[in-house]
Amino acid sequence: MTEYEKLLDHAKKSNVTVIENYPFESNRIRALYCDSVVALGKNMETDAEKACILAEELGHHDTAVGDIVAQSSAANRRQEMRGRIFAYDRLVGLHGILSAYHHHCQSFSETAEYLNVTEAFLSDAISYYKGKYGAYTTVDNYVILFEPAIAVLELTT
Repeated sequence: MTEYEKLLDHAKKSNVTVIENYPFESNRIRALYCDSVVALGKNMETDAEKACILAEELGHHDTAVGDIVAQSSAANRRQEMRGRIFAYDRLVGLHGILSAYHHHCQSFSETAEYLNVTEAFLSDAISYYKGKYGAYTTVDNYVILFEPAIAVLELTT
């Protein structure tokens, strides 16, 4: 089962209806969430892209209150970010980075492919984690470096 299929299952269990291939009038609109309904635009080509977008919209279902479309409001921008953070943690997460390391991913593109996310989404997630933790963080017996490039170091005792 792909991550996208798992997210569709999560949506169903959360009583969220997902409408795929919605014909938005603008290609700039990729998805919208409103009242337990997610509409995914028809302009997405891969399951990885769909998973990234659906995870964020499900994050809005779990975290947002009211209409947050107008991003001129600071409160709306914070709620938008909470949806993204939900998606980053669900699809990437620090343990996902470690898992990619254990599966011998050698490049950014291999890591994105292993996690079944787009490279742009992975880049945004890494930027978020860098902002949250700084240049590095430790998880279990590992150091995850966020700069100058993503890397994992195993600590020995």
